[in-house]
Amino acid sequence: MDLKFSSCTLAVHDLGEALGFYRDVLGFETRDDDGSEGTRRVSIGPPSQPDVQIVLESPGADPGVSPADRQAIADLMDKGLLGRLVFVTDSCDATFEHIEAAGAEVMQEPINQPDGVRDCAFLDPSGNMLRFIQPRRVVLASGSRS
Repeated sequence: MDLKFSSCTLAVHDLGEALGFYRDVLGFETRDDDGSEGTRRVSIGPPSQPDVQIVLESPGADPGVSPADRQAIADLMDKGLLGRLVFVTDSCDATFEHIEAAGAEVMQEPINQPDGVRDCAFLDPSGNMLRFIQPRRVVLASGSRS
């Protein structure tokens, strides 16, 4: 069996603000934009991964969601407990500086983790946590890095 990741969905408070952050700050491209106000969904993704989509939608985009469930989703979003994404970067420090300069809320400055990665974390405009990891470089027997 060969399974491949295709998409995930993030609830966002304001589609325009979220789209601006992911497009203008992270450099993602818009893949699809459908629906009308209230049910609109926008899919985005990194240009280097054309088969991966992150779907941005408001908590009420699904017509089958009850008002109580919409409120529960909004409450989790307000606490920063709903969405989490992890991205790999070739330079944690440069990524941190770029995103911090754009005004994103810092959750964690770059640090070296015990497992050898260096990472940092931010909140997107809707409170979804975004973590950026830089894998450790492996030193080969010849002394070169991979």
